[in-house]
Amino acid sequence: MQKIKETFLVSPFLVFFLIHSEQVGVGVLGYQRIIAKFAGYDSWISVIIAAVFVHVLIWMIYYVLDNGDGDIVSIHKSLFGGILGNIFNLALVLYFLLWSLTVLRTYIEVIQVWMFPTLKPWAVAAVFLLLTYYVVSAGFRTVAGICFLGVVIPLGLIFLLFYPLEYTHFSNLLPVFDEKLNDYLTASKNMMLSYLGFETLLVFYPFIKHAKSSQKFAHHANLLTFMMYLLVTLFSFAFFSQEQLARNIWATLSMVKIVQLSFLERFDFVFVSMWCLVILPNITLAVWCSSRVLKLMLNIRHHVTLILLLCVVFAACFYINTRLRINMLNHYTNIIGFYLAISYIPFLFVVTFIKKKIKNKRTNNGQTSSST
Repeated sequence: MQKIKETFLVSPFLVFFLIHSEQVGVGVLGYQRIIAKFAGYDSWISVIIAAVFVHVLIWMIYYVLDNGDGDIVSIHKSLFGGILGNIFNLALVLYFLLWSLTVLRTYIEVIQVWMFPTLKPWAVAAVFLLLTYYVVSAGFRTVAGICFLGVVIPLGLIFLLFYPLEYTHFSNLLPVFDEKLNDYLTASKNMMLSYLGFETLLVFYPFIKHAKSSQKFAHHANLLTFMMYLLVTLFSFAFFSQEQLARNIWATLSMVKIVQLSFLERFDFVFVSMWCLVILPNITLAVWCSSRVLKLMLNIRHHVTLILLLCVVFAACFYINTRLRINMLNHYTNIIGFYLAISYIPFLFVVTFIKKKIKNKRTNNGQTSSST
């Protein structure tokens, strides 16, 4: 593990903002239709199931990092050797790069649909990627600061959900437990995709002071994400009928659209514009993780890997220029992220657990033989 200077480290409590800012992004704008497709209005139960599972995965990640070298690149090499370890590292690079591309391109589509239909995607992409370069090149402390602002500043937007309260019918949620178990599990699988982002912990863990003490903040971050998603889910189900929800791609934005002020009629324009403060931390942290792992793999300067990856994302925005391709991008990113969460993290946990048991057994045997 490469030793990080203390001047580059951040306080443990910032893990709360790093994880929460990465979990909440474009997904919160329209995930309701996807989960309701399988478990109907009982899908709020799936929100709870997915959150509990993510708590377990966070605990597994801390176990792996606490008992390893604390650096996921070094852990891969120590567990699987140089060649196979670098394959796992490259997979992480591609995953985080794909994540940043998906968030950026989907948000650009939201801007085009709700505000500027003729806007060129490359123009918005260029602005976001230049900001990303400025933030990431300044170091991880700056990335953490952006994540902090990305949580604190837009947090007040959640209170907009209380505006359409007079139009809600919470009787829509009845009867409860009216679906099959398989439907709940399928909805939980799709809901878990909205909780993704916590896996960035694998990469930024070495940059946390007294990292082992930061686990409670990671769980608190996931708890806040859960409360936010549960609140949005309940309000959306009470506001829309099932037929309306099935046809509404951006359910959260449709609810915000009815907010009208005496000096502002289309508040959804303001909401979409302010949501860039949520999207920017998503992109910057994912790009930082991708470039950081690539830097450790190739042993080259961080600026070189950063520029290379940003160019790849910018070029991809030209290719992904249709609704079909954007849907495919989101679909494959969700599949990869889901299986990374349910298979890769538990696999690392099991291998680390076995290795620790073998090491402890050898240590105990060595102590026994020396005493005799």
